[in-house]
Amino acid sequence: MALMKQAVIPEFFARLKKAIPEPETELEYDNVYQLLVAVVLSAQATDAGVNRATTPLFEIVKTPDQMVALGEKKLIGYIKTIGLFRMKAKNVIALSKLLIERHGGEVPHTHEELQALPGVGRKTANVVMNVAFGEATIAVDTHIFRVGNRTGLAPGKTPLEVELKLLKRVPEEYRLHAHHWLILHGRYTCKARTPECPTCVVNDLCTFKGKTTLAGGSGHRA
Repeated sequence: MALMKQAVIPEFFARLKKAIPEPETELEYDNVYQLLVAVVLSAQATDAGVNRATTPLFEIVKTPDQMVALGEKKLIGYIKTIGLFRMKAKNVIALSKLLIERHGGEVPHTHEELQALPGVGRKTANVVMNVAFGEATIAVDTHIFRVGNRTGLAPGKTPLEVELKLLKRVPEEYRLHAHHWLILHGRYTCKARTPECPTCVVNDLCTFKGKTTLAGGSGHRA
């Protein structure tokens, strides 16, 4: 994969910004704690699937104390449609207890403290830091990993390699929302099986050699 020229990266993000001026997470939540729980639940699951499960859950659970009071067994009843629900339920209860014990029931603001919570890895911590606290972090999920490699924007063999390269290559003025622009681009345009290259606003800047010629058509597949 040819590396995208640094000189065109500002234009790349300018076009994504023009298409979606104020990108936001598609996870639904009312406070930072609910966001943290939703992101933990979203691992290897779709945002839509998580939202279906958390809509009734978040009507009754808004704090770590309420989650602990609900308990693991009842929590499973709400999230059993989500993949890995048993492990996630265990982690959510455990992290809720730690938030109460170590942080007065509040979600901490640092990567180190967030990643010390059960079920919270670097990607989850980055999402919370970005969405809740306005930090210019980039959480590399499968969509961003694909877009970074396929377009030549930030090729790398691991999510961390892609993340560090993005932080280095994305212009500062676009860094805060880069995470969401790339996720949404990967989710709806630069799709895994058949990217919709003909309707892509950054088609001419992308270095992908297997570009499809018809939206949703057979074309080349990645």
